[in-house]
Amino acid sequence: MAAPMSNVEEIRSRVILGEFGVKNVHTTDFPGNYPGFDDTWDMKRFQKNFRIDVVHLDENSMEFDMVGIDAAIANAFRRILLAEVPTMAIEKVFIYNNTSIVQDEVLAHRLGLIPIKADPRLFEFKNTGEESAEEGASEIDTIKLQLKIKCSRNPRASKDSSDPRELYLNHMVYSKDIEWVPIGNQADVFADSCIRPVHDDILIAQLRPGQELDIIMHCVKGIGKDHAKFSPVATASYRLLPDITLLEAVEGEKAERLKRCFSRGVIDLEDVRGKKVAKVVNSRLDTCSREVLRHSDLKNCVKLGRVRDHFIFTVESTGILPPDVLVTEAIQVLMAKCQSFLSEMNSVDME
Repeated sequence: MAAPMSNVEEIRSRVILGEFGVKNVHTTDFPGNYPGFDDTWDMKRFQKNFRIDVVHLDENSMEFDMVGIDAAIANAFRRILLAEVPTMAIEKVFIYNNTSIVQDEVLAHRLGLIPIKADPRLFEFKNTGEESAEEGASEIDTIKLQLKIKCSRNPRASKDSSDPRELYLNHMVYSKDIEWVPIGNQADVFADSCIRPVHDDILIAQLRPGQELDIIMHCVKGIGKDHAKFSPVATASYRLLPDITLLEAVEGEKAERLKRCFSRGVIDLEDVRGKKVAKVVNSRLDTCSREVLRHSDLKNCVKLGRVRDHFIFTVESTGILPPDVLVTEAIQVLMAKCQSFLSEMNSVDME
């Protein structure tokens, strides 16, 4: 059944959070769905409406708004960030000596999950058919790392001490103990950016006197779709921009309760003729918990919604690449996918 024209704009642009469900969750702005609306996709209109606003950016995290796109594109962008932006990670582990209590398989797995500070754009993907032996490493597709450490007793330790940190030397093996071994001309190419683990304090194993590790590791280029260790982000998520509308004036004690129903900073109280009146200050801060709908005298005073085409993205990098670079690389991957699809379509038409 056709929706009343008075509700069409709300259906087209807002997701409504109700007491017993969420309405308008599906995209409906396709051609011919609503009389009087021309929803035919148009490049000029898209370019006019689409925008990206960076809200926060630091070394490891980024928050930005992506406005004017469909949820399918936003989700594709998120999935590319998680699984298709390449990074360098430890793939081959050659264990020459491991006398610790950690099994070889477990140790290799722990090493593989350590993020490596290396720009993947400067390396090529390694061919799957190439030899996996240590001698098969090439400077254009492989990073060589070494972990060689042995635990011994501290001759200067007090006889009465029971603290391992005082009794032993090198008893805690951290990621900072991993050293880069340049292959070919890598020492010259990466002279300004030393390749190393992103964090120095990742615990790998604990040793006791006489135990040692002698390991060679090969890092290769890969994507998170093949293994999670290649994923460049700790998290990449989005949410729709909250839209909170007060349908009537809320005063006094009700205003106080209304303020407590939302996240801090969403609702504020202003003094109007000696009365405290609630007003919406910043809907963006709301988590859309729908707590207000539990109050019978408040649930009809407010309308909770989300803007359908306004996505708030949060990207947290693992430290391999800055978050803004990851976003740029994800856009490049999406563009390459689109170009590949168009090429396939053209080849089908030619046939």
